[in-house]
Amino acid sequence: MLFLPAERFILTIIATLLLFGGILIVVKGVEIDFAGYAGLASIGISSLALGQYYRLFRPDIRISATLTAAGLFLIFSMAGSIFNYMLLPIRFAPIDAYLSRIDAAFGFDWPTFVMWIAAYPLFGDLLRLVYFSSLPQLVLVILVLGFFVDIATLHRFLLTGIIGALLSILCWSFFPSFGASSVYELPQTVLQAMPIAVGPAYGAELVRLGQEGISYLTPRNVLGLIGFPSFHTVMACMSVCFVTRIRFVFWPLAAVNLVMVPAILVQGGHHLSDVFGGVAIFCIAYVLAGNVLRQKNTVAVEVASLAVK
Repeated sequence: MLFLPAERFILTIIATLLLFGGILIVVKGVEIDFAGYAGLASIGISSLALGQYYRLFRPDIRISATLTAAGLFLIFSMAGSIFNYMLLPIRFAPIDAYLSRIDAAFGFDWPTFVMWIAAYPLFGDLLRLVYFSSLPQLVLVILVLGFFVDIATLHRFLLTGIIGALLSILCWSFFPSFGASSVYELPQTVLQAMPIAVGPAYGAELVRLGQEGISYLTPRNVLGLIGFPSFHTVMACMSVCFVTRIRFVFWPLAAVNLVMVPAILVQGGHHLSDVFGGVAIFCIAYVLAGNVLRQKNTVAVEVASLAVK
């Protein structure tokens, strides 16, 4: 099989995460839903295999790069989630109370904001839809970059997301937080008027996992562990910033992700500080991804060699 430099770099990261995740699973005696993860992995592996088919037997640079990128994205998401869970229970005290004080200094109070949104339940439902659109947006951007832009930009998009996820996990492992929903209680009338994806019950379960760890790992009930920095914010920045040259995609995504900010706060149960942290992580990851690709400057040569086969 033939992988481009950036793809090989990403595969190395995935293999490293799976190796350390597997070691921690054995050491901690965690049971794992092998069938569930095998089914999930098979989708990513199938995409990689199709990418290789279109690279080696029916050469098409754009199709092969796009399918390979989609496969890498799926497999990394699985490997990153497993590794993140294996860091439980947390070793340091959560910083949510500190983040709440920072929010207060900016004049932001999470319960007051949520109750205000709950007075407009249709808008709250819209925020829920927007919140869950993050992953489909990333898939859409992979397709757009692969078919309408160029492979170097597609690789930078993937690397930005992967580096951003790794930085988020690193930050969370030393400064754990589970979001505003783990700190505040909301009136039952608010929860009835506007169901919240990451509400107080969800936050309480995150706190429990942080204290007790996990004994059985399955992809069927994986929760988003990281409060600060908000990885939903990283994904929103990625969705918008990488399609600026494709106007018919940029403007709809820009509009959706403008609404993503209140969606992250309300439906994601995040502190306002989490959003700021997510923007910072995106900026760092974007720069680092560019540096990695510049060091692997053989991409253009390898793509050119593929084009003439």
